[in-house]
Amino acid sequence: MSLPHALLTALIEHPGSGLELARRFDHSIGYFWHATHQQIYRELGRLEEAGWVESLPAESARGGKKIYQVLPAGRKELKRWTAESQDPRPLRDELMLRLRAEAIVGPTAVKDDIMRRLAMHQERLATYRKIEQRDFSGKSPSREQQVQHLVLKAGIMHEELWIEWSQNALNVLAQTDSKP
Repeated sequence: MSLPHALLTALIEHPGSGLELARRFDHSIGYFWHATHQQIYRELGRLEEAGWVESLPAESARGGKKIYQVLPAGRKELKRWTAESQDPRPLRDELMLRLRAEAIVGPTAVKDDIMRRLAMHQERLATYRKIEQRDFSGKSPSREQQVQHLVLKAGIMHEELWIEWSQNALNVLAQTDSKP
């Protein structure tokens, strides 16, 4: 996934200013595709240069606030990109390498990092569950909402997996070898 396509998606859902987009990004797409506010603003300029979005001055804006909206060429690009096939990326996590090293050099403080990460995954799971309860319970969802729920479910499953893995890792790391 690329930042331009994440921004096109967000702008098709709801046109807005760079600041509004950055805030929305922090509370939705940002859960699975991180970008800084500077990256978002820089990319909006590139999207505008490519003719995929246009910026219009906001009616009640001070200080040059612009509202971005997707142009037909941007929608066409998003459709093209969405239809691409991509292989899953291999796991590349420094924690896995640190664990392998810990197996060789003996007990380290890597378990402290796993406990910290476990708390983060538990917190994120709680956030996802709140979003699911708020946005997807007791409704007769449209196809669009069902697809959005699929994305959230993937996030829930991801967090559940990491919570289970972290708990297992902590159990293994707590063991002491009886070998010399």
